[in-house]
Amino acid sequence: MNIFGIGIQELLVILLICLLIFGAGKLPEIGKALGNTIKEFKKSLKGSDSDDQEDSKPDSHHPKS
Repeated sequence: MNIFGIGIQELLVILLICLLIFGAGKLPEIGKALGNTIKEFKKSLKGSDSDDQEDSKPDSHHPKS
């Protein structure tokens, strides 16, 4: 199994180094922050697509004065 060209052994070494650097207590916080970051990034990508579509439609709800 290769994820981005990284095998299982490489992933285990990376996780071990992270465990040694940050400690067991910080890893869940780091994972949660990374997950929130990815979620917000995906949300912003979806939001920008819908904003572009809304901008291209005429604004019928608010008449120009």
